[in-house]
Amino acid sequence: MEKKTRGFSFYADIYRKILVQDLKTKMSYRADFIISTIGMIMVNLSGFVTFLILFRNFPTINGWDYYHMLFLYGFSLVALTPVQCFFDNNWNLRFMVTSGDFIKYCFRPVNVFFYFMSEVFDVKGLGQLAFGIGTLIYAWAHIGIPVTALTIGKLLVFLLTASLFMIALMNAAAATCFWIRNSGYVMVIMFRFKDFAKYPSSIFSGIFKFLFTFIIPIAFIAYYPSLVILDPDNVPLLSWLSPFIGILFFWLSYKFWMLGVRKYDFTGS
Repeated sequence: MEKKTRGFSFYADIYRKILVQDLKTKMSYRADFIISTIGMIMVNLSGFVTFLILFRNFPTINGWDYYHMLFLYGFSLVALTPVQCFFDNNWNLRFMVTSGDFIKYCFRPVNVFFYFMSEVFDVKGLGQLAFGIGTLIYAWAHIGIPVTALTIGKLLVFLLTASLFMIALMNAAAATCFWIRNSGYVMVIMFRFKDFAKYPSSIFSGIFKFLFTFIIPIAFIAYYPSLVILDPDNVPLLSWLSPFIGILFFWLSYKFWMLGVRKYDFTGS
């Protein structure tokens, strides 16, 4: 169903109102919020400890030392925060499609994708964000990367770039529910692939390196974007191209998601 085109200010205002109401609801259960946030931090802390144990036995992994690997880990955590906070409702899509409840999103005078995603903001992602920023700062200081306006600007741009890839993967995985009845496993598999984002693509070889670069672009969630900061004198072409590739992947995932919506409208199933 085609919707009337709306401006950015319209959607920003709508999102602000929905977000305020969602946060009010969540904060009414403060114990759940605190426990969930601590749980998220502990999960991410386990990755930190894993690297610490690993590098006690191996000083480097394919040329990457402890602090560079830690930077990559922190970078991936921050880059994964938007999909955790703003696109978490993708996990509920298959249930709503199966039950028929999704039809309510098709009769509002707003973009269906925006309306559906804006209903859920996962506050647990803020714990991940805080831990990721702390890890980045810790690794940054030990590596000795200069702190300049240009470096910070590039960091923000390429963190956003990295986020687009995971968002695109989860959008596409969630949208398979419009065609596949038991699509939950697709979501789980795609989500599990994020664990490989904290490792440099250079440690993989052959078909796995090709797979994680061009088919399931996990290497773009941290490895290629982070090289712009970690190795500014030797940045590969794929790193510079990652913003354009990220936008393309997100756009394709959005189109695929909306294609599923049109199929849902047409079939009524």
